[in-house]
Amino acid sequence: MRFSFNKRNAWAMALCLSPLALTACGSGNQDEQAGAPEQNNAQIAFMADVHFHDVYGDLGASSFKGIPTEHGNATIRTMYAELTSTRLFNENYFAFRAALDSALAKGIKLIAFPGDFSDDGQPMNVDGFKKVLQEYEKKGMRFFIAPGNHDPDAPYDNETAGKSDFMGQNGQAQKIYALQNQACLNAEADTACTNAMMEQGYESLINVLGDYGFKPNQADVYWETPYSTYNEKTYNYPQAMAEAAVEKRQYEICKEGEGGQYKQANYTKCSRMPDVSYLVEPVPSVWLLSIDANVFIPTDSFDPDNPKKTGSYTGAGSAGWNKMVTHKQSTMKWIQSVAARAKLENKKLVAFSHYPTMEFYANQTDTIKQTFGEKAFQTERVPTAETTKSVAATGLPLHVGGHMHSNSTNDYQDAAGNYLVNIQSPSLAVYGAAYKIVDLNNPSKVEVKTISLDEVPRFDELFPLYQKEYDYIVSTTAENDSKRWNKAILSTKNYREFTHFYFGQLSQLRFMNEYWPCDMRDLAEQLNLAQMLIMSQLNTAVSYAQVDEVQNILKLKVSAGCLAQSSQAPSASAAQFSADWSAAEAKAAQLAQNAGLSLSDMEKVSAYDFYGDFHRTIYAGGLALNDMGAIRVKQYKLLMASFPQSPVPPVLENGKVLDSNPLNVPFQYKFKQVFSVLKGVGSGKPSDHFIIDYASKTLTESGNSALTFN
Repeated sequence: MRFSFNKRNAWAMALCLSPLALTACGSGNQDEQAGAPEQNNAQIAFMADVHFHDVYGDLGASSFKGIPTEHGNATIRTMYAELTSTRLFNENYFAFRAALDSALAKGIKLIAFPGDFSDDGQPMNVDGFKKVLQEYEKKGMRFFIAPGNHDPDAPYDNETAGKSDFMGQNGQAQKIYALQNQACLNAEADTACTNAMMEQGYESLINVLGDYGFKPNQADVYWETPYSTYNEKTYNYPQAMAEAAVEKRQYEICKEGEGGQYKQANYTKCSRMPDVSYLVEPVPSVWLLSIDANVFIPTDSFDPDNPKKTGSYTGAGSAGWNKMVTHKQSTMKWIQSVAARAKLENKKLVAFSHYPTMEFYANQTDTIKQTFGEKAFQTERVPTAETTKSVAATGLPLHVGGHMHSNSTNDYQDAAGNYLVNIQSPSLAVYGAAYKIVDLNNPSKVEVKTISLDEVPRFDELFPLYQKEYDYIVSTTAENDSKRWNKAILSTKNYREFTHFYFGQLSQLRFMNEYWPCDMRDLAEQLNLAQMLIMSQLNTAVSYAQVDEVQNILKLKVSAGCLAQSSQAPSASAAQFSADWSAAEAKAAQLAQNAGLSLSDMEKVSAYDFYGDFHRTIYAGGLALNDMGAIRVKQYKLLMASFPQSPVPPVLENGKVLDSNPLNVPFQYKFKQVFSVLKGVGSGKPSDHFIIDYASKTLTESGNSALTFN
């Protein structure tokens, strides 16, 4: 089914609908005059980072046909692969359908995907994704795609790609690669080969998914690209379709910046590159601006005689809008034109791309870098202040992004009065799985709702196969002991509980080693909340060099190589530590009592609980606080307020904490910052249910307020 409109009535109605640029329209009775169907037409669901993997997909000519089940042959990744990845590979197949059903039940017919709609652009997964879209098209939905760094992973087809962590018949890892992968060319044992696992570039993806925004649709009121030679007055579908061809949507990119009219004398390694951005008016007065914010920059090995060779371009994942402003200046100029026309013509404009346009860690990026290191938590992906300024200067009022699998909101106003709001839509494939509904019906306000996916039908359908994997790991302990995961995840009762458990395992198996400095990791992985509160009050001269002597009081193991060894002899007796700890414990107990809490209850919150909560909050913001509950939030708030005002910095040697530091000093200095980050990301701008008021240029909570650390 396709939408159809009476064009005369549609354009008459458009005169009464104001853009996000704030031209008010008529009286409050117009909502009633417009009627319910038009109201729903101005609601758009944004589903970011679906990472669709067809768990019952066809691997084609591969020697591996999948694992037979009552639902079909399962072509899935292992549970270990999932638990060490920042996205699920399998269960999001079911979550995607649940999200579409949820939106359909709410009467929402326009769905936008801010990139990474596929696992890695493989034919098996893209074809499976398309089948789902076709199914829901028949129910009246329309879909609009923006490309992400996983679709395409590179600008041109890659027949060397593949994965080594599919699940085999007996629960073991199974390699499946595209035909030009070296393992396939060498006919290596235990390797299945099929181009169902190649990674498709722009042209292939557009050929398959052109119906979903990449090309015009006869149901559209209007459609254009940055390269269109027509405008709204001269628009016609046949011309738009002709100009939608990939070869007509190209710009020149060089290693140093955009070529063409922007090319400078020192620019090198230049190549033509597709840009598949488009503007569509799917219903009268609503403009959806899909921005191709992928920036694939030629590498030093780029060969102009073979520009499609695999490895000729950098990945787009860490480039984002920081490189858009330097390497896609023509697209930026087009965005500015679209924003100006939307304001002039009373269009309600909302843009979406894969990447955030501004800081997405509740303005905690600098503190995160100071605490964990320059690149921890992928802070290199945070747009610079200058980048945000450049995007706001285009006049865009609203942008929805993905990529970071996070839930957050931020806004920015420049000196010229441009007001830009950036919404980070969560992924369907992680903890905090949710999608956003953006309601454009109000003339000067936008309502944003976050719809969490707590219940997902069939989410546990693959659990028996994971049990087979677990049994295989246990039976081959010597070979696979490092891949053993907690099988309690197979007892989870719903998708919310499953993703909560998954993020705890991800934190344990990956994040702690990847993001936490060694000395901080030792503390975070061993102290419960009660011990943390006591440590915040501890004042002792007993040093880290004496940690083995106080194990009867504080069982704390220090990882080899974490600390620098001092030749200085301990200045205090370890026997003194008992009295120091008791004094700190008494203070902590009193603080807990004053806050209406108990130290014994805080003791039940383990180190595993803590660092899982920390990472969930980094990614899901207020959704994580609602999940942990009021008591846990209160316990964290107590800790945030209990550190010394100005902790003593630990003494370092070659960047390492010296073991001559008193036991309390590194903890108090570093974890005051840790809890500062936690407070910040858990107390950001409204991100659950909120109103964007373009008259006052403010964000305000709506409905029941989410829990906060403020």
